[in-house]
Amino acid sequence: MFEFPVLVGDIGGTNARFGLIEAKGEQARLLARESTGGYPDPSAAIRASLEESGAPAPRSAILAIAGRVDAPAVQLTNADWLVDAAAIGRDFGLARVALVNDYVPVAAGAASIDPDELTPIGPQIAEARGPRLVLGPGTGFGAAALIPYEDRLAIVSTEAGHTDLGPIDAEEAAFWSAVERVEGRVTVETLLSGSGLARLHAAIRRGAGGDGALHDPAEITGNGLSGADPHARTALTLFGKLLGRVCGDLALTFLATGGVYIGGGIAPRIVPVLREGTFREAFERKAPFAAQMRDIPTSIITVKDPAFGGLAALASEGVRFVYHGQTWTP
Repeated sequence: MFEFPVLVGDIGGTNARFGLIEAKGEQARLLARESTGGYPDPSAAIRASLEESGAPAPRSAILAIAGRVDAPAVQLTNADWLVDAAAIGRDFGLARVALVNDYVPVAAGAASIDPDELTPIGPQIAEARGPRLVLGPGTGFGAAALIPYEDRLAIVSTEAGHTDLGPIDAEEAAFWSAVERVEGRVTVETLLSGSGLARLHAAIRRGAGGDGALHDPAEITGNGLSGADPHARTALTLFGKLLGRVCGDLALTFLATGGVYIGGGIAPRIVPVLREGTFREAFERKAPFAAQMRDIPTSIITVKDPAFGGLAALASEGVRFVYHGQTWTP
């Protein structure tokens, strides 16, 4: 059980968001968004957030980490921070510190997400039931499944972003050899992330005889949506197609008949591209299960800080969920 107030954190490779739940059943109040590059360690960022907000001192904490949580101290996958539960607990005199993968609370929040917080892509199914899948391309690529089991909900976090990805048609084969490898591999995260969009754009330009320099993902997104850069537009379309394929693969893996919910920092910005058709076409192209795939709804999570709702649920309704994490107590 968590003692309140509970400090909550959503710690990614680029930014860390901290909030406070002052009493059981309440939602998290955002304290601050901090850059992971702006502080030497998590405690320094937490201290700054508490001081800036004037919030009361927390008694416990639950922190969502962009990385595999297999020990009470976790190295971020895409940043220099070591998130050490014991060090944070001692620094702030806490009674409990829990660490979970960053998509565990997103999955918990999907259990009761409001339709107003979603933008449907494709068919809308009023009573979609069964396992739900949450995922998102951002600084990296995260994914987790929410699986009903009797009267509880099991959350299965994954490292799906580090599985291999390859071309399946002539369009993709034409540029795939020009894609920049990461440690010799092209994984889901290699292309379905912010830096992945930059790699896609660079590979397309190389294929057209241009240079292979990596451009800023936000610039690529803006120029692609406006039409100012045809290569950027092609990159966004291919990004949507690859995202649809990976969403479909994971939906099949978990039989996610309850729907696929897409978060992260990129998808909400490219909704017009995802609605053009290549996303759903790639999602449904899963013979011999194409008919079943057509009945699985896909939606973009448009609420800000979607992990906060799930962190509040884990803090207040922990017995409802079964999930993997690491806990420190003094």
